[in-house]
Order: sequence, then C-alpha cells, then structure tokens
Amino acid sequence: MAGFNDRTSTLSLLLTRRSAKARDLVSPGPTDSELGQILAAAARVPDHGKLAPWAFVIIEDRAAFADLLQRLYRAEKPDAGRLELDAMTSFATQAPVLVALVSKPVEGHIPLWEQQLSAGAAAQNLLVATHAMGYVGNWLTAAPAFLPGIAEALGHPGGRIAGFFFLGTPKAALEERPRPDMAGIVSRWPG
Repeated sequence: MAGFNDRTSTLSLLLTRRSAKARDLVSPGPTDSELGQILAAAARVPDHGKLAPWAFVIIEDRAAFADLLQRLYRAEKPDAGRLELDAMTSFATQAPVLVALVSKPVEGHIPLWEQQLSAGAAAQNLLVATHAMGYVGNWLTAAPAFLPGIAEALGHPGGRIAGFFFLGTPKAALEERPRPDMAGIVSRWPG
C-alpha cells in the first residue's frame, strides 16, 4: 500500500486505544492545530454518495454550553432539581476539549442506516486520531444528547447528536478493561 510503511505501529495504535472517563481528563488537550488534524482524520470515513451526513461542532464556550443544557433540560423537565441542573453543568465542563458529532442524514437514495454508520465511523476515527496524537477521548451521549432542540441549538436543525467527545490527558494511568472473548463474537459461515 503506497505510503503505508509502519503496519505494526498502526495495529498497535488500534489495539491500545481506550477511553477514559470524561471527568478524569485534564489539560493539556489537543491544540487547535492538533484538533484540526483529528477532525480531518475523523472525516476520512466511508461515505456512500459523498454526502458527509455528519458534522463536528467544537464547543468553546463551556459556560454558555452549560447554560444551554440547563435551559433545554428545564424546558423538558420544568420541575428539575438543583442536582439535575448541576449535572448538566458538570457534563458541559469536563475535559479541556469538547466536540459534538451531529448525525445529519441527507434525504435521497442512500439508506439512512448507511449514513448513520458513516457517522459512527467518524466517531471512531475521531477517537483513534485523538489516541494517535497522544491524548485520550471519551465518547458520551447521556441525557444532553437527547434533549429536544440540542442539535438545532448547535447549528444543525434536523440533526441528532451522535455523541459528545471529551478530549484531554488522563489524570492517572489508564487500566485496561475486559474485552470481548473473540470466540464469542467471531464465527465462520457456513459453520
């Protein structure tokens, strides 16, 4: 394959990628230049029809984002208590860098499922590229991703939040988590 000389490093990168809890990510996070490279890599995914059925939103003003989450949460749940609203602020202010991935399928002949899978592939590339830069990412949805009006408020009417990506440096060394038993998830056909 042209220009691809270090398969061992690439495979090692894929086999060592893991997430950290967003609340455990601290500075430094990716610089603007590094984030640009991460997002460029995230956009290099299978995309039947060349539709780019997803978009990235870099959330820079975390206080304003926390206010937005609280406002949308209160609209959905007017009797929300202080702990629930504080949880929205905590969510919004984790990790040094925050990127929203919006799934925004395009009407036409390309099946919706294929477009949603493309958004998922963009999410995975974002995490792998973050790892390649020496940082750690965490892909979360949680209640904020499902708040009515969130995609519109982030500039993408009709879209859905595929996830929020918290990027930074872990406070402590990451421990490996249990992985699936390959015998349980790989089969051959006909068997």
